[in-house]
Amino acid sequence: KLVAVKRLEKLVEDGEREFRAEMRAIGRKHHRNLVRLLGYCAEDSKRLLVYEYMSNGSLADLLFRAERRPDWNDRVRIALEIARGILYLHEECDAPVIHCDIKPQNILMDDFWSAKISDFGLAKFLMADQTRTFTGVRGTRGYLAPEWQKNTPISLKVDIYSYGILLLEIVCCRRNIEVNVSEPEEIALSYWVYKCFVARELNKLVGREEVDKRTLENMVKVGLWCIQDEPALRPSIMSVVLMLEGITDISIPPCPTSTSI
Repeated sequence: KLVAVKRLEKLVEDGEREFRAEMRAIGRKHHRNLVRLLGYCAEDSKRLLVYEYMSNGSLADLLFRAERRPDWNDRVRIALEIARGILYLHEECDAPVIHCDIKPQNILMDDFWSAKISDFGLAKFLMADQTRTFTGVRGTRGYLAPEWQKNTPISLKVDIYSYGILLLEIVCCRRNIEVNVSEPEEIALSYWVYKCFVARELNKLVGREEVDKRTLENMVKVGLWCIQDEPALRPSIMSVVLMLEGITDISIPPCPTSTSI
């Protein structure tokens, strides 16, 4: 059986923290949308993590490097699978886990093209009754919620922000910042998506692709709610799942004031 081995080679302290974070985050957790940790090695200064092998690469490869766009229905399914994985981390574990680095490079695709969240090295753990915590900036430019820069406590809502950016990337099959575009307004994905939404021109986001218009509108609305500057305006991940499943209605989102950092 093929496995994937992650070797941590950072400074001892950083590597140790990352190792323990990954162990804590998914050592005992099993969910169909989380990459499964099969074992580990901690001998002298060596730190190895052994994961199930994900044969189809990352979602970033699929969205940004593939010869052709993944099928629309597959993208809708993948968006929901990622949301369900985050739901498990936020609401179904013994205590909430903030992943802190949700991005397409950290979503891996298995043999059946199902999406699984990986790389828990930056994860932050809350106490069972805790909602916010102080921590240094962690994550990736383009997916960082504004509160990371404000020296204020962070909450589960930082993952919601990152997921919102990721969701819009899944819809449009492009990165959140793209310089090779035909119009300057298209450079920042969140700005362009909101502009198209207000103008009722969502078809521009998917080109000539055949998509379900209602699903497209719903996914865009969910994405725009998730990237609101004010954390309190962002939905919980449970609300995101219910909205994407079409179980709850989605109100009109206000303009997300800052484009992603």
